[in-house]
This record gives sequence, structure tokens and C-alpha cells, in this order.
Amino acid sequence: MMESIATFLETPLWNNTVGQWLIAAGVGVAAFLFMKVVLRLICNRLESISKRTLAVWDDVVVHALRRTSHLFLLVLAIFAASSLLVLPGRGARAVALAALLAFLVQAGIWITSGLGIWLDRYGERQRERGDFSSATTVTAVVFAAKLLAWILVFLVALDNFGIDVTALIAGLGIGGIAIALAMQNILKDLFASLSIVLDKPFVIGDFMVVDDFRGHVEHIGLKTTRIRSMWGEQVVFSNDDLLSSRLRNFGRMSQRRTVFQIGVTYQTPREKLIMIPEIIREAVTAQTPVRFDRAHFMEYGPFSLNFETVYFVLDADYIRSMDIRQAINLRIHERFEEEGIEFAYPTQTLFLSRATA
Repeated sequence: MMESIATFLETPLWNNTVGQWLIAAGVGVAAFLFMKVVLRLICNRLESISKRTLAVWDDVVVHALRRTSHLFLLVLAIFAASSLLVLPGRGARAVALAALLAFLVQAGIWITSGLGIWLDRYGERQRERGDFSSATTVTAVVFAAKLLAWILVFLVALDNFGIDVTALIAGLGIGGIAIALAMQNILKDLFASLSIVLDKPFVIGDFMVVDDFRGHVEHIGLKTTRIRSMWGEQVVFSNDDLLSSRLRNFGRMSQRRTVFQIGVTYQTPREKLIMIPEIIREAVTAQTPVRFDRAHFMEYGPFSLNFETVYFVLDADYIRSMDIRQAINLRIHERFEEEGIEFAYPTQTLFLSRATA
């Protein structure tokens, strides 16, 4: 029995004995399980550390390591097992190339997933601080970094497979010109997106008016920008078309100018007319943050004596400015009621005369 087993193990099979193949298989399985267990222990350890710190690097490393593919570990295990075997030249070369390709692809996955989680964490911090422009810039930078990482992976893989990368790049350059001519509109939007990211005419969260459309910027992409209108629907603009338009960005306002008029009746006594600008000034200056500009008896209207007032709300918030305007109106109404001043409204006076015989 033992002799038959020994004989079987010594049986030649593809430049190796059956026993050598079994030993290599055992080493491969053991290596796969060992790497999987070690990887899990490292991830769990780093995750426990990351929960006790505010640093981002440990979250990035943990997220990247958890994206390690089982296929990558399997290829590494096969590569380790193949070192115990005598393989023909092509076989050894194929295993080495497979291991290298698996490593390059896995490295690309590690880099892109790490950049992705770093972008999420950085974007959250910037949005909490109200800095949406930095979050937008990082989005474009990370996309470019991911694209560059995969291009490098692709070129290194081709070089190791014996393809002349220099000639390929030269050929792609000539073909790229033809592709660029055929994709002019798309490239315009891509360059417009780059301009938006670098020049920052607007950022996510800004309230903008574009022609007849108005709303908050919801997303800035590589080809389009999406604005959530005041009525609820999403309006999509191409980046090139958006930059070619005249934009009114209310998100960059530092103050709001308000002009309003009040009309009183022609029967108002002159001493009361003299009081009205002061009443209005007191009502405006009682609010904060407000800078009073002027209040004047402006004109004689068709049915009223009109006063014009100008003030500035030192805050870009529209709701707050409306709250201040409401408080001013209520205070003016209260003071007019106390002084017996009547607001004017459209009226007509008819004078009738009796004809003499």
C-alpha cells in the first residue's frame, strides 16, 4: 500500500512529480488562507484605531485594504506555489505576468478607493465649514488622479506584455487629434468644467439666476451643471452653455439693498409730513443687521404724497431680509396709527356744481 502511494507520488507529471504538485497545491491553499486572515486582522486593527482618532489616513487605508480582491490573493498564492515547481519558460513567464497584472490592477483599486474615501471625508468637512468651492475643486482633482492612475496601470501592463509603449503613445497622439475634432462639443464642456473648478464663478449651494431660470446649484459635473429651481424641478445646463450666459450669483452677496415707497393722503398736515422720514428712520435702525441709507418726501403722486426709503441688510439670507422688512412695515404702521397719519389708496374726488338758470 505504502509502496503504491510512494510510486504514485513519484509519477512524473508536466516536468514535476505528482507529489510536487500536491505540495505546491497545499502551499498555495495555505498561502491564500494566511493572506486572507492576516489582511482581516490588519483591517480590524486599523479600524479600531481609526474609531479613536480624528485622522483621515487610517480611514483611507482601511477602506483601501478592504477593497482587496480575493482573485488578487488567489493569483499571489498561485505565484508562491509555482516557485516550488519546475515550469517551462512560457509557463513561468505566464504566471509571473499574471501576478504582475493582478498586482497592478489591485494597486489601481487601492489608489482609486483610497482617493474616493478621502474625497468623501474632505468634502464633508468643507461642507460643514460652508466652503463648497474647495469640495468642488477636490472632486475634479481626484477624478484626474484616478484617471492618471489607471492610465499608468494600463501602460505598465502593456510594457510588461512586450508592447512598445512609445510607439503606442505616438499613435494615440495622432488618433487623439482626430478624436478631438469629432468630439468638439464634449471637449468644450470638459474645458468649461475645468474653468468652473479653477475660477469658481459659482460653487455647490449658490443661488443663481441664469436667463429666466433661478435656483440653487446642486451638482457640478464634467459635462453638465444641475440647478434645483425654486419650483422644485432640476434644470440641467451644459458647462459651456452656462459659462457663455450672464450669471447672477446671489450666493456671493454680502448685503441686500431694499427700496420701498409709502404714500399718505393729501390731507396729511405738513408737520406730520416732516415727521414721517424720522419715523421711518427709527423703524429701520431698530433692526439688525441693517444700515439705514435715506428716507425722503419724493413726489406728489396722482392720489398720494409719496416717500421713498433705502436701506441695506448686512446679510445675504433672503428669508432674514424679509423678516426685517416685515418688522419695519409693522413698526411704521404702528407709529402712523399713533400719529393719526393715513395711508393713501387710489381714490377719486368728484366736484359737482349746479348750473344757474
